[in-house]
Amino acid sequence: MTSACAAAQEWIAHDPDPATVAELQACSDEELAERFARPLTFGTAGLRGPLRGGPSGMNLAVVLRTSWAVAEVLKARGFEGANVVVGGDARHGSEQFALATAEVFSAAGFMVTLLFAAVPTPVVAFGARHLGASAGIQITASHNPPSDNGYKVYFDSGLQIVAPTDREIEAKIAEAPHANEIERAAVETSGVDLIQRYINRAAHVRHTHGSVRLALTAMHGVGGEYALDAFVRAGLSDVHVVESQFAPDPDFPTVPFPNPEEPGATDELLKLAADNDAEVAIALDPDADRCAVGVPTPDGWRMLTGDETGWLLGDYILSQIDPGEVSEHTVVASSVVSSRMLARIAATHGARHVETLTGFKWLSRADADIPGCTLVYAYEEAIGYCVDPSAVRDKDGISTAVLFCDLVVALREQGRTVLDALDDLARRHGVHTTTALSRPVADADDAAAVMTRLRSKAPTKLCGFAVTMTDLAAAQPYERRTDAVILEGGDTDTAVRVAVRPSGTEPKVKSYIEVRRNCVDDDLAAARAHARRIAEELTELAGKF
Repeated sequence: MTSACAAAQEWIAHDPDPATVAELQACSDEELAERFARPLTFGTAGLRGPLRGGPSGMNLAVVLRTSWAVAEVLKARGFEGANVVVGGDARHGSEQFALATAEVFSAAGFMVTLLFAAVPTPVVAFGARHLGASAGIQITASHNPPSDNGYKVYFDSGLQIVAPTDREIEAKIAEAPHANEIERAAVETSGVDLIQRYINRAAHVRHTHGSVRLALTAMHGVGGEYALDAFVRAGLSDVHVVESQFAPDPDFPTVPFPNPEEPGATDELLKLAADNDAEVAIALDPDADRCAVGVPTPDGWRMLTGDETGWLLGDYILSQIDPGEVSEHTVVASSVVSSRMLARIAATHGARHVETLTGFKWLSRADADIPGCTLVYAYEEAIGYCVDPSAVRDKDGISTAVLFCDLVVALREQGRTVLDALDDLARRHGVHTTTALSRPVADADDAAAVMTRLRSKAPTKLCGFAVTMTDLAAAQPYERRTDAVILEGGDTDTAVRVAVRPSGTEPKVKSYIEVRRNCVDDDLAAARAHARRIAEELTELAGKF
């Protein structure tokens, strides 16, 4: 018997879930070898994987062993007996996994707050911060396909874990007892108080008082009822919902991929918005931590890019802050693969801009090394926005939706639209055209091969512009290192930038493309057309990396 088969048989003998036991017993030796070759590891947003038996999938045994490991790390840091907030979304397995997680922490002596219903991910982030909890655990795979689930971990009162904590947990997982030998103790679910506090906080990010007609889709996730509640409390009662996508459904029947960024995913939303003469359209992803925005244009409705929404919200939030000493101690942040425009917007407002590695585990810490300064906003181009960091130090689709509606009202009171605001930013800071290309790969090894090839044969010119390569795998200090390559260059009127990295959650290599073009003689149309042509050329080139 091979070592993989021996490990598989030992796992099967101690798997507490009869369903995954039967599944593994039906596997061929080759399939077992594949499932036991590489356990799940912590990536950009915790553990994520397919719902299947064995250490490389999400299943009850993996959840029990991971929870035991997290508890051990917390106890080693002196947090034994502290509060842990546990929640889950409405995906397949989430309720079972959340309960099992809570039971492990309860048996380990922790005080557990197990949320009584399926909740958006930002509710757990809020709860951990509000209660000063030692940890928060959310069972979710966010916008992944219906076959997946995941395990997201917050430490430090609501911050996503970073190295070396993730490696410490993985090391403890390797030492964990067999799954059926891990102690579990009964847990009572919490009441509604924590959830109500979150909804109240999300509703009160507003600065104006007018209403707005909006269209909403929950993308078959858990955000629908929570968003409606927040909207009503915020004075936004004219809401039209995509009924076919409103109730939680872990199979996501109307969309191939439950991600508002995917082509076609928001078609029903935009049709609803047009049919009801809405002023703004809002799409939440399934765990409601991300928010996509659609707006009317002279040529019909369109979804804003993640960067466009990011610019608008950043400028709006900074416009509420007193200039001078206050703004000088204000921090906004965006990730290394997001647009450069937020830095220019921050400079105009006298605020500090910080660029971080990809993911909110880094964005949420953007002010950590700047004494006396406070983070007020962070975003990444993948429609993730943190608009109220003092309450939720993670992306939060519901508070973002409320604030964007507030922005629409504020612009309307000035006789302006969202498109007008985007034009103003372009005139002030130059046209910034962004796009992204996702290249599917077979697995992590295939992605590594693509990155190795790019590093060894990096182009010195793109679209006629000389470019230089920055390899973030060799960045200083060490904490700035990541598996990404930046190509950038340009001339006095045009700047080009391509950031290439493997996805942290999916088998893809992503290229993030930005072209900045100065607006000459106030001719926005010409500047945008020029930037768009270059961006299209760069996209074609990136497909050959």
